[in-house]
Amino acid sequence: MTIHGEGYKTIALCTLIVVLLNLSLFWFFGSTSMWLCIAFLIISMGFLLFIVSFFRIPSREYVYGEHLIVSPCDGKVVVMEETYDDEYFKTKRLQVSIFMSPANVHVNRNSLSGQVVYSQYHKGKYLLAWNPKSSTENERHSVVIQKDNAEVLIKQIAGAVAKRIVNYLHIGDKVKQNEELGFIKFGSRVDLLLPLNTRIKVKLNETVKGGVSVIAEL
Repeated sequence: MTIHGEGYKTIALCTLIVVLLNLSLFWFFGSTSMWLCIAFLIISMGFLLFIVSFFRIPSREYVYGEHLIVSPCDGKVVVMEETYDDEYFKTKRLQVSIFMSPANVHVNRNSLSGQVVYSQYHKGKYLLAWNPKSSTENERHSVVIQKDNAEVLIKQIAGAVAKRIVNYLHIGDKVKQNEELGFIKFGSRVDLLLPLNTRIKVKLNETVKGGVSVIAEL
């Protein structure tokens, strides 16, 4: 397991705050309320370990396939439906949405290999990630990857807690399946908009792993 580069500043800042708070507490209350100091130390160390684990990149055997759509993230499938896309396709598509809790790995990966033909950031609200309106009203970043005659839109959506989306792709980039697409900090959601003839391979409420679980087959 390694730590994602997006977490270095956050982890360093949290470590500094935890150290300063604990030193201050032991300095002022160490002689009179040692139990309080020890309890705070345990709680703060647990919080710091959680922050570190949030930015983890676990070692995995990734799944590859020319016609496979691999999960772009860890989480739970919360939406599987036919929908109309008014951002890029202007037609009906199959939508598969994956909710990421704060405990999930939050690096996002390319679901397929191909060329980036669309990349757009949208400012927006911070509704709860499982709210249906979050797909169109929340802060989000959409990219479309084209492979042969198929195009897949991957949409990173901020939630009520996650308020920073990082996306690494630009129009014209040639990307490979399971390479890093971006990162969303602290709880969020990723939507996949797929061609109508796509064969879905997951079920509603199924837990999936980024780069490992097959979402669909073109």
